[in-house]
Amino acid sequence: MLIQKPGRIILIILILLALQGCSSIVYKAAYPTLNDGKYDSEFPYKGSSKELEDVGRSVTLINSIAFYKAYIFNDGTNVKRSDISEEFLENKSNSTSYFNKINSGTATTVYSQGGTIALLTCAHVVNFPDTILTFFSDESGKFTKYLESVSIRERQVTFVPELSSGGQVEILALDRERDLAIIGNNFPGLNSIKRTVFPFPKGKAKDLEWGSFVYVFGYPMNYKMVSKAIVSNPNYDEKGGFIIDAVVNKGFSGGVVLAIRDGIPNFELVGIIRAIPEENEYLLEPEKLKNNIYYSPVVPYKGNIYAVQQEQLKYGIAKVIPIEEIMEFINNKEYELKKLGYRIKDNF
Repeated sequence: MLIQKPGRIILIILILLALQGCSSIVYKAAYPTLNDGKYDSEFPYKGSSKELEDVGRSVTLINSIAFYKAYIFNDGTNVKRSDISEEFLENKSNSTSYFNKINSGTATTVYSQGGTIALLTCAHVVNFPDTILTFFSDESGKFTKYLESVSIRERQVTFVPELSSGGQVEILALDRERDLAIIGNNFPGLNSIKRTVFPFPKGKAKDLEWGSFVYVFGYPMNYKMVSKAIVSNPNYDEKGGFIIDAVVNKGFSGGVVLAIRDGIPNFELVGIIRAIPEENEYLLEPEKLKNNIYYSPVVPYKGNIYAVQQEQLKYGIAKVIPIEEIMEFINNKEYELKKLGYRIKDNF
């Protein structure tokens, strides 16, 4: 029996509706909790590349360098903390040297208007101590009250490589206890270019459960990366804090953590990566040579030897600053940020 053209069209539509219904039934069977209003614990059932690409445009690498001048005292000089003054250091130190400390991390754009940009990151990425003290130790290895060196921070530079004019930014607001910072600056060259502000809603870290699935964005070793993780110990501090099993490296600090509520594309920001557990160890290194000249491995070394502290990361565990803490920080700093011309709450 031949089916007339109008009837054929109706039949095709009915078949498509039936298939769609079957597909819906299959998804509901495979993911029975997908529409429960909770954060998903399943791997996403469909692609999320477009949404992750949008998030990636709001995330950027930041680098920070602090320059120090060290005043060094010989053993037996018996200099105490109370002796320290600018004049004393210049006149009484036995020698001086210079060094720098470098941090890199991840920041997320939370404000962008007319070339004025603000980014959210961790305080420890951009905050260096003004003064570093080291003390002599006695025969038992315990530190004495006498100073071996005093290092004074002379200047600091924080910059965003993606931005024009060197991308130098200033610290606009900082909370050491929460380990949060807002950095930013005005870049006239970006007046016609609007950077992407984080494009998804803010979530509730306190709603996360054991096994909730999350995506993480960051810049380990200066490479933009997205990874996945599972939530453990949710709300362990009753402030929304939680732990994830992401294998993250240095540079991930400040990276965003995204949860999914009832399937793609319902991403929500639930926090930023705070810290990766680490242990310190000391290595002996030769004196650095100028102009990147290397020591010959076949010639015995006879110069000065220095103890260098290195950090050993404990991979597979990372602490997260919950979105609740982030918003409380922004609320507390709202007045001073507005005075500087950054209306972050209106944009983020």
